Amino acid sequence: MNPLDKLGRKLSLTRAEITLVSVLLGFLVLGGILKNFRSMEDADRMVKKTESARFSETEVDSLIGLAALDQKTVKEDVALEIAAQESGSPAKRAEHRSWEKKVFTGTVSFNKASSQQLQKVPGIGPVMAERLIAFRKAKGGRVDNFQDFLEVKGIGKQKLELLKKQFTLE
Repeated sequence: MNPLDKLGRKLSLTRAEITLVSVLLGFLVLGGILKNFRSMEDADRMVKKTESARFSETEVDSLIGLAALDQKTVKEDVALEIAAQESGSPAKRAEHRSWEKKVFTGTVSFNKASSQQLQKVPGIGPVMAERLIAFRKAKGGRVDNFQDFLEVKGIGKQKLELLKKQFTLE
């Protein structure tokens, strides 16, 4: 005797009712599988969203790197002061300071710019330049819309307006 027939006799079900219950159980199992599959897709989507959010929610940047940059700048300034004192010419030091304060008036192609080129733009230091380069890499090496820059930590609407004047997205 067939196991379904035995089950049907114990539960007092007809063959049609057993078939219907089997189909419904099949749909229930299929629904559970699909729900699990969708939750895996949602988890994957959340991971991608979290990875892209790291640019806007970056914690304190590498303080050691910043300290090293500051220390290098201090060493250069001290060396220039010593050289100026030895030559007895404070004019050299003043000349050095004057070229540092030049105002950038051109434009930079953001999609091709290096960190050094980005740092020439007023308001962009080494940390912001690295954030922008990491952001560009996350976008596949190309940014096509200025509004995308709002995703980068440290860039608000005011800074975006300044960057629009300095950057080209060619």
